[in-house]
Amino acid sequence: MSLDFLLTTLIVVISPGPGVLFTVSTGLSRGAHASVVAAFGCTLGIVPHMAAAVTGLAALLHASALAFQALKYLGVAYLLFMAWSTLRERGALRVESGVAPQSAPRIIVAAVLMNILNPKLSIFFLAFLPQFLAAGESRPLARMLELSLVFMLATFAVFVVYGVFAAAVRRHVIARPRVLAWMRRLFAGAFAALGARLAFAER
Repeated sequence: MSLDFLLTTLIVVISPGPGVLFTVSTGLSRGAHASVVAAFGCTLGIVPHMAAAVTGLAALLHASALAFQALKYLGVAYLLFMAWSTLRERGALRVESGVAPQSAPRIIVAAVLMNILNPKLSIFFLAFLPQFLAAGESRPLARMLELSLVFMLATFAVFVVYGVFAAAVRRHVIARPRVLAWMRRLFAGAFAALGARLAFAER
């Protein structure tokens, strides 16, 4: 495992995106346990993209403008829905001391959808992993799976740190309604901005 791969992976994983945003908002709204579940769900959402890259489906997605656009706009719609629900206090960032716990399966489904509906992840895997395969690699498939698993572990670890930190400051947020209101607007705006960015993304 090269140092270049580990550093590149860390930079990519740390960079804020839909998964980070969802995990942090879950930590703020539901606490540490829920944020770990969200981190797991976001990591699980990487699996279809990893499988697509390994089996060559990502190449087809990259080649087919229609397939890419269809998946892209589903992702945009979902991010905009998250922005709306956050602003309307219906789940993505409903930070209250007595908020009812959300079931782990629901959090996981939302997190998986967040990553599945992002076609750029498949393209990323297609362009990212092959760079770290040695010339003349005897087992390229096994090597790609190994690199993918390392990427997933790094994703889970970093997202857990983000989520647990958010949960740690949760009480301070609850105690300040004005801060909560601005944070809700900030998260809603961030989801909307990510949706807009994805809408204008090119293959």
